[in-house]
Amino acid sequence: MSEKKAMLGHKVRRLRRDLKMTQAQMAEEIGVSPSYLNLIEANQRPLTVPLLLKIASVYGIDMASFAEDDETRLVASMREVFADPLFETGDIKGQDMKEVAAAAPNLGHAIVSLYRAYREAREDLGALAEKVADRDKLQVMGAQAFPQEEVSEFFQGEQNHFPDLETAAETLWIDGDLEGGNLYGSLSAYLLKKHGVRVRLMPTEVMGGAICRFDRHSRRVLISEMLDPAGRTFQLASQAALLGHAPLLEAAVARGSFSHDESRKLARVGLANYVASAIMMPYGRFLMAAKEVRYDIEILSRRFVASFEQVCHRLTSLQRPGAKGVPFFFARVDPAGNMSKRFSAAPGFHFARFGGACPRWHVHDAFRHPGEIQTQLARLPDGTTYFSITRTVTKPGGGWKQPARQFAIAIGSDLAHAGQLVYADGLDLSDPETATPIGVNCRICPRLDCTQRAFPPLSHRLAVDEHIRGVSSYVNVGAV
Repeated sequence: MSEKKAMLGHKVRRLRRDLKMTQAQMAEEIGVSPSYLNLIEANQRPLTVPLLLKIASVYGIDMASFAEDDETRLVASMREVFADPLFETGDIKGQDMKEVAAAAPNLGHAIVSLYRAYREAREDLGALAEKVADRDKLQVMGAQAFPQEEVSEFFQGEQNHFPDLETAAETLWIDGDLEGGNLYGSLSAYLLKKHGVRVRLMPTEVMGGAICRFDRHSRRVLISEMLDPAGRTFQLASQAALLGHAPLLEAAVARGSFSHDESRKLARVGLANYVASAIMMPYGRFLMAAKEVRYDIEILSRRFVASFEQVCHRLTSLQRPGAKGVPFFFARVDPAGNMSKRFSAAPGFHFARFGGACPRWHVHDAFRHPGEIQTQLARLPDGTTYFSITRTVTKPGGGWKQPARQFAIAIGSDLAHAGQLVYADGLDLSDPETATPIGVNCRICPRLDCTQRAFPPLSHRLAVDEHIRGVSSYVNVGAV
């Protein structure tokens, strides 16, 4: 059997940087020359299986997650692109997409980016048409959603783990003499002592639609009274990151390939929020606690005075080499089905980037049972099974005229890790028939017997018979 090769230079480079090593140092430890390592990192030489095994052994990494290339994720994205009716006569096969992802990944990413821009332009054109139709409402179009997509891809590319920011958070605990039992108070004292910034809790009528505002002239951080204790602490910690670690945040932003200034600003905010999360839930203590309570989110929420969503999001960032947690995926969905946050550290689990998510995934059912944790075993078309939990969360509003917002949070992992989670106790994880068949998106899901279908699948046509009525218009489809 021929030796398997893969272009994983970007992952080798990221591991080396995480370990704060030079190419010469790593090359010596894994038994190659610095010049050869440089070629691997530049994807001019493949990472062979023996060398991958050596890296996994020397640095104690999860070889399966490390070896999973971006190729799989790129193919999934291209499947969504070519599922659009725009390409239904193109006869583009799955193998074509795999070949592009393997041989020319930059071309594949360019195709996905071009399609995203097309979708956004089409949606903006539709919105503009509506406004033109009602001239009283005609106004300048707002910014596109593309910056959020760029930032989401940036965090996904970094596996939502930033070692330098983790170190900054740990250092702040020491420099700021922070107290676990009074984090809000000690952060307030730190901001005053270090940056001359005072913290004030303000009435909602003064804050308007803002929940936090930094007034540069008066050197004050204004916090809305509508925020709960976890929200107040989080905002203070985020502000501490923005004020005390601006160069570090800028350096992290510089690693992203952003095409919009808005994207860079959003990324900076996201990174400051990452530091805030790391301050509230320090890596070592949080990982140890998570394993001790078997990832019981509500216990972790109380122990670290953090919200349900904050804990779930923090769990996805536990990717430190040699000290990893369960590789989770995370999603936040609103009542209309819009996915405003998504991240996957679970190999093989992909979110729909264009169009809605699978209606059979239980994240959509959470709104029927607000505040209750629900579990699900879900099986994707390729046979992989995932265990996930979901629960609604409520974001603060501004009183009667600005009601609170509700979202559903979903977090899960590959079935192989389900036994580590308290939520899987009592479930038969060995019976595949108990798993709910789901897909990523109707356009790319091959399940022909799904009664929840909104569109026919890729490479199939709609079979219409006016004398037969089914529970769904898309159950009876035929191959193209």
